Amino acid sequence: MIQFKNVIKKYKQQTVIRDVSFSIADYECAVLIGPSGCGKTTILKMINRLLAPTSGSIYINGEDIKNKNVFQLRRNIGYVIQSIGLFPHLTIRENIEIVPSLGKKRKDKKQLLKRSKELMEMVGLHPDKFLDRYPVQLSGGQQQRVGVARAFAWDPEIILMDEPFSALDPINREQLQDELVQLQTKLKKTIVFVTHDMDEAIKVAHKICIINKGQILQYDTPEMILKNPVDDFVAKFVGKHRIWTTPELIRAEDIMLNTLVASQKDRSLLGCMETMRSRGVDSIFIVDAAGRLEGVVYAEDVKDVPDYQIPAGTVMHSIPYTARIQDSILAVLTQMKERKSPTVPVIDSNGKLAGIITKSSLVTTLSKRYFE
Repeated sequence: MIQFKNVIKKYKQQTVIRDVSFSIADYECAVLIGPSGCGKTTILKMINRLLAPTSGSIYINGEDIKNKNVFQLRRNIGYVIQSIGLFPHLTIRENIEIVPSLGKKRKDKKQLLKRSKELMEMVGLHPDKFLDRYPVQLSGGQQQRVGVARAFAWDPEIILMDEPFSALDPINREQLQDELVQLQTKLKKTIVFVTHDMDEAIKVAHKICIINKGQILQYDTPEMILKNPVDDFVAKFVGKHRIWTTPELIRAEDIMLNTLVASQKDRSLLGCMETMRSRGVDSIFIVDAAGRLEGVVYAEDVKDVPDYQIPAGTVMHSIPYTARIQDSILAVLTQMKERKSPTVPVIDSNGKLAGIITKSSLVTTLSKRYFE
């Protein structure tokens, strides 16, 4: 875990980081984002002591980094920067192996070569084709892949990435974003990632830290920031309708109607019909005493029943599909289309009826994108 506690950074009389405190959990990717000059790169560089805080403390796994040997600290932290920083006079293999070949724990040449080949394959470059080339012989996207490989070479616990993909064309950038997400999932590294691109932040982050004028305005999951920006600055910076570019973050609970028409199965059909008539609906959900969903009764099934005093459970239908409150809107839409269902009940983790999604509620929700 990485922890910042009351960290302040000043240059002469100018305060660039203002009393910053936050934590990054193990194996998470935390993205630092904000306007140019907000202090995100300064925060990043303090983690590996390229910059020192004026006051406050930074801890890695509970140990204050100012008490650690700076070289040992940096050997456990990979670093990828926008300008890549490959040594032009060294081959790709030599660039990757430069750190693992140093120090008391250096590996022998066979181990180094084996690791270099693994890393090249990891970032999608054929080792036999690229290891003996020089950086100038590679495209910008290929060089950045090598930069990522080099950051993983010593198998560090932490990877710092300072706008690593911002200079790349959109296709290469998107590919590397996808590969980073896959690598992080597979290799379980703690990643601190600086960017100015909110779409990129949403794509790669477990948590996003929005910074302005050296202060953290909001630090939360992408979903929570998109749905609940803490103030007007965050709302404008994120973009009012950006949630619609990532519909997988929109949940059933965000679009469901809470006005429910429900009854219990031992109630008479006559009572259920009266409730449907007064509420202007053509069906009524049946729940048990604890509110757990059991079925549904449709008005059209009641009209031909000779005795309206019989319990509603007698003509109750089972429900083929229910959405859970955390299901994404994409999953709900897919099921509604496949099952040709105009109405979907939403249940909570205990099976209790929580809401309902209808075609009309979907239209209303989707229209907010354009009219809010």
